[in-house]
Amino acid sequence: MTNSSPTSTKADRSRLALRDILFKAGPLIALIALIAYLSFASPKFATHTNFANIGRQTAPLAILAIGQTFAILTGGIDLSVAAIAAFASATTAVLMTSPLVLFGVDFGYLPIPVCLAAGLMVGLLAGLLNGWIIATFKIPDFIATLGTMQVFRGVALLTTQGQSVPGPSSTREMPASFTWLGTANVAGIPASIFIALICAGIAIYVLKFTALGRAVYAVGGNREAARVCGISIGRTKIYVYAISGLLASIAGILLVARLSAANALLAEGEELRSIASVVIGGTNLFGGEGGVIGSLIGAMLVGVLGNGLNLLGVSPFYQRIAQGVVVVLVVIFDQWRRRSLNKK
Repeated sequence: MTNSSPTSTKADRSRLALRDILFKAGPLIALIALIAYLSFASPKFATHTNFANIGRQTAPLAILAIGQTFAILTGGIDLSVAAIAAFASATTAVLMTSPLVLFGVDFGYLPIPVCLAAGLMVGLLAGLLNGWIIATFKIPDFIATLGTMQVFRGVALLTTQGQSVPGPSSTREMPASFTWLGTANVAGIPASIFIALICAGIAIYVLKFTALGRAVYAVGGNREAARVCGISIGRTKIYVYAISGLLASIAGILLVARLSAANALLAEGEELRSIASVVIGGTNLFGGEGGVIGSLIGAMLVGVLGNGLNLLGVSPFYQRIAQGVVVVLVVIFDQWRRRSLNKK
């Protein structure tokens, strides 16, 4: 039997508290270290123009990651976010560049707000469909969204006829007032960053101060306990995937606004990068723990890493390998961190 002195006990508590802080701040420390390294490794990195590019390119990924955070916090995963982004953006682009003709009647070009509303509605309905399938048929989230991912991508192909938009069937280019969303700066900062921050602020409010937010954490933390407490698992899932779908449509619209073109393969692979951003940001892949701020830091880390590898002239093939290795290492570290904390 050993006796611990008050001094040693206090020192142990301080040491554990410091370790907790370091663990929780790990993604931010990694981001700062990566920025510091790239600033020395490439003279083109630490410039206002490059930081603006990183922000403009990362904003859609950050918005996807915010929606993905909701899904993962409930213990699920949304593999369809990139396909929803492509579907919603294709709908918006087609409506914006071609006159609407119904039953032989030409209604002309729809106003831009109507086109945007249509794109957002597509994302919302797609997310609701995901949630309804998961809640009604008790299908694992992974399987349900894997199937709908193919469906949404296929519908996007039908919407665009497999062509880029604007394309041969379009009668005008993207309006400048629309592409402003993806290309303009406000006070020297890309407008898309402000849109991402607004989405993040609303998401943080929902998770911290609403009944839905508490239900999201409860469902992911202990599903049976949540059910006993009267929380509807199915309804929570439907809300969560509706939010994820809506955010995916915003991300898709921002991508089209930046590129001034849409196609059915837009954002391909972004579902995995959004998952990586959430996991890197510290959200538990099994639900119940994490948050939006961590996901934003994770998205920034993924964006900065990709930008840095480009500036260093690394082949895109090696970039994929590097990003995959980083994700695997982060997951291994995260699991080790959680086991260490549980042993306290």
